[in-house]
Amino acid sequence: MNRLCIFMGMIVFGWIGWWIGAKVGGIMTALWISSLGSIVGVYVGWRINRDYLS
Repeated sequence: MNRLCIFMGMIVFGWIGWWIGAKVGGIMTALWISSLGSIVGVYVGWRINRDYLS
């Protein structure tokens, strides 16, 4: 379940980061903000699994 939560967090936060980056700047901005969003998504997914599912 941990891997699933991390994967889903990474996808959702990466997509949100890409959307924000595309609105703010060009494709490179979207890439960087999406990468940061994916890192945040890994942490959030891990915390959700640890705090609520384990």
